Parts: sequence; C-alpha cells; structure tokens
Amino acid sequence: MAERGFITLAFDPSFTGESGGEARNIASQEIFTEDFSAAVDYIGLLPNVDRECIGLIGVCGFGGLGLNATIIDPRIKAAATSVMYDMSRFLAKGANDSFTEENRRTIIENLSRQRWTDLENGTPKFAAHGIGFNEEGEMVQPDAFLPDELPENPDPVLEEFYEYYKTKRGFHKNSVNSTGAFTATSPLVFMNAPQLTYIKEISPRPILLIAGEVAHSRYYSEDVYAAAAEPKELVIVPGANHCDLYDRVEKIPFDKLEEFFKKNL
Repeated sequence: MAERGFITLAFDPSFTGESGGEARNIASQEIFTEDFSAAVDYIGLLPNVDRECIGLIGVCGFGGLGLNATIIDPRIKAAATSVMYDMSRFLAKGANDSFTEENRRTIIENLSRQRWTDLENGTPKFAAHGIGFNEEGEMVQPDAFLPDELPENPDPVLEEFYEYYKTKRGFHKNSVNSTGAFTATSPLVFMNAPQLTYIKEISPRPILLIAGEVAHSRYYSEDVYAAAAEPKELVIVPGANHCDLYDRVEKIPFDKLEEFFKKNL
C-alpha cells in the first residue's frame, strides 16, 4: 500500500512481536481493539497526514478486531479485511460453530481454574488459542499453536498454517504462531464479549471484505457481509486459501484495495 502512494503504518499488537507489554503473548480483545485506535492517534498527528482520510486493513483475527475498532472509532473512514476471523465467535463457539453449550461450560470452568494454577506457579501457562475436544468429550488445549513436525495425513487447515508459520515463508522468532502460543486463559473474555454486535453502526462508512474461495475462514466474511449495512462489498479471490491472502502478492487483490481506499478516503 505504501508503494501505491498511501502513508502506511504497520504494527504488532501489544504484548507480541516487537511491541512491549507484560505478560508476553497475552491476548486481549479490548487492548487489541485499542491498538488500532492508538495507531489512528499516532498517524493522525503526522504533519503530512489528512486525519479525515484514515483507513484500516486487518488480516485474519485482526480483521475482526479491526472492524471492532472501526465500530467505535469513526475517525476510521473506511475499513478492509483479508481472510478475517471473528476470534470472539471462534473461541466461544469453535470452528464452524461446532461447540455445544456443555463444551462452552467446560472451557470456562477449566480456564477459570487455570488462573489459580498460574498464580500458584508464578508464571502463566501458554497454550494454543484453538480449543477442541477429544472423543471422550475432554477439553484439549495444545501447548503450541503448531507442532514442530507435521503428523502423517495432517488436517488440511493444520497443514496450511504449518506451511506458512513453520517454514521460511512466514517463520519469525518473535511470532506467537511460529514459536508457541498465547496465555492459556486468554480466550475467556473473547468468549464473553462478541466483537461485532454493532457491525451495522459502521455505516455509512464503507467496508470491504476479502476472502479466499477455498479458505476455511470464508464463512466469517460472508456472515459479516450479510450482517453489515451498506455500503459494503465482498470480494472472493478465486482459488485462494486462507494463508494465500497473507503473503501471496499475486493473489492479494491490491488493485481492489487501492481502488477502495482512493474512492472512499
């Protein structure tokens, strides 16, 4: 976007990567939403920025969080997402809304008690932000987002993330997804505070939702599109999976993003 003439600010969210904050790798829906508004604070004070022409792009989980920020920060005049996840929905309901009410109660019970364990140990437990259940109905929260090696016949979504985060393509020593996980109790507040309850209030500011044709996350963008008010646009990228729209520059619709922001800023 900078190459296309936009003054562009990219940042790591609080507690992760190059950003500061303790405890490390904690995930906070409120703080991550605030990070977007803090970025607007900063960029709006630059002397060469028209503060009435600020837009936002959010990718994956930060697509949903970016929309969450846009709802409550009308200084953001246009918002675009790429392969967005609604992490509050994912953590509360599981992939494809597969959790039962009993599953949800089990997660809340276990993670609330983990808070005592963390205090007793003097350090937080770290675990993957994806929670599942085994055949016995027991909660499974892996210690890391991804294994060091792929198992035989891996789940296609696991394989897709592995090929991005665990190879030279996307690995970084400070990346939560490359090297470990968030604090185990991070999902709790996400589960209890739906991000996009007031999605209609972004209108009349426009939103652009980009999803891959074969992305496992496609339904999030489609559901947000259905719930949002006009003006809104949904772009499905032919043949693209979820991680393709992280870094495959030949698939990311930059022309569309440029057109969207030049029209609406």
